[in-house]
Amino acid sequence: MNQLKRITAAAIAVAAISAGTASAQIRGISLPPSGDNQKAKVVQYIGPVKLAVEYSSPDVTGPQGEDRKGKIWGALVPYGLSDLGYGPCKECPWRAGANENTIFTVSHDVKVEGKALAAGSYGLHMIPGNDEWVVIFSNDSTSWGSYTYNPAEDALRVKVKPAKAEYNEWLTYEFTDRDPDHAVLALKWEELAIPLSITVDDVNDLYLAQIRQELRSYPGFTAENWRAAARFCLDRKINLAEALQWAETAVTGVRGGQGEESFNTYMTLADAQEANGKAADAAASRKKALAHPSASVIDIHMYGRTLQIAGKHKEALAIFEMNAKRNPGKWPVEIGLARGYSSVGDHKKAVEHANLAVKSAPTPANKQNAELVLKQVEDAAKKK
Repeated sequence: MNQLKRITAAAIAVAAISAGTASAQIRGISLPPSGDNQKAKVVQYIGPVKLAVEYSSPDVTGPQGEDRKGKIWGALVPYGLSDLGYGPCKECPWRAGANENTIFTVSHDVKVEGKALAAGSYGLHMIPGNDEWVVIFSNDSTSWGSYTYNPAEDALRVKVKPAKAEYNEWLTYEFTDRDPDHAVLALKWEELAIPLSITVDDVNDLYLAQIRQELRSYPGFTAENWRAAARFCLDRKINLAEALQWAETAVTGVRGGQGEESFNTYMTLADAQEANGKAADAAASRKKALAHPSASVIDIHMYGRTLQIAGKHKEALAIFEMNAKRNPGKWPVEIGLARGYSSVGDHKKAVEHANLAVKSAPTPANKQNAELVLKQVEDAAKKK
């Protein structure tokens, strides 16, 4: 970092001359980092987008043990641009770390503070200020510090507001907020944070592009991957026409490949058909799903719960009753019947089956859930 364990031109020249022909042998060996500023790296994903910051980390305590708390910002790290006394740069930003460039790498195009930044690796520099900082992404990511910084190589500049932070002895980069399409990267040192908002505009489109490519390779030989691809779209209500094709492939396979007829593949196909306005086809696929030997007692129960949550109470009760006939005495048949009868107003049967659910619960957690359902249906019966 600037003014911290600075490398001077004279030191470099002396090292080069004294090494002589041995310099080629010395170059590349593993030695402690300059100034004991340990190297660090932090990685975060936004969906399929990989972000990484590689940096060298100075500490508040000086190399001779001196306490520099309260003397970092505006002193050790000066505000504004500085002449570092070496190299062609006379108005230099701070290197946002120590030693070599702090390197910010991103695998896909993103937006930083709302401004576009292309995929690639960048030297990260900053211009500190009392109330506002300028963060610079330089196309030069391989230099030592800011000694050769050239503003003509800037890929992006953004302005951010500094914020108070918990005390950090070591300069640290941290992702302080993470969402499916957004993350906040913060430099933290001493009691100051410099946050950077990073967003990805089309996370789902990136996933879709990756899924399409993967299905052309080894993952495409497995029916479950075709089903999962369709499910990805259906759950997000996107790309529905292609989702239907993928769901069909999960059942039938591709030419020379093997599909899989199962409760899961038929139910996904039914959802895809319904999402594309093919109600009759969806009903036929659901019938095949429920009749398939792979349909477990839990599968059928959860489908009934899905209907119930959607307000289709009569249809849900029919599924719970079918489950009871096919899987008598198995958990959670009784609790399904209790919910089903209660939702259509048959409170007497609901209480009867809820009591049976409590008695037949296989685990303490199941019993606790059944007791909760029993209380609910008893309360509903009292309000009748």
